[in-house]
Amino acid sequence: MALYFSSYICLFIYFLISALLSLVFFGLSYVVATQKGDVEKLSAYECGFDPFDDARNTFDVRFYLVAILFIIFDLEISFFFPWSVVISCLPLFAFWSMMLFLAVLTVGFVYEWKKGALEWE
Repeated sequence: MALYFSSYICLFIYFLISALLSLVFFGLSYVVATQKGDVEKLSAYECGFDPFDDARNTFDVRFYLVAILFIIFDLEISFFFPWSVVISCLPLFAFWSMMLFLAVLTVGFVYEWKKGALEWE
């Protein structure tokens, strides 16, 4: 049993050092950083409401819509990069499957454009 756990000692030491470094960095940032907020930090940021207010206030659904659309169309990069790196080694099917993926994304983008999801009143 000791032989079984001895193979994980390096992993345990790694996690221990990581946890200690995280605590040290967090503690140093708390001690070294200034803790007083200025006008910029206390102002409304991007979403238009007071950041230090009641958490149960109504929130415009357009912010969620923009965030979801950004995530959907930003995640396509995670498919494009590996595909473009190995495109020369892939069969013709891989090229056309990516073209189909691009067509579906384009149809979705045109649909949300026509619905006015990208417009901000």
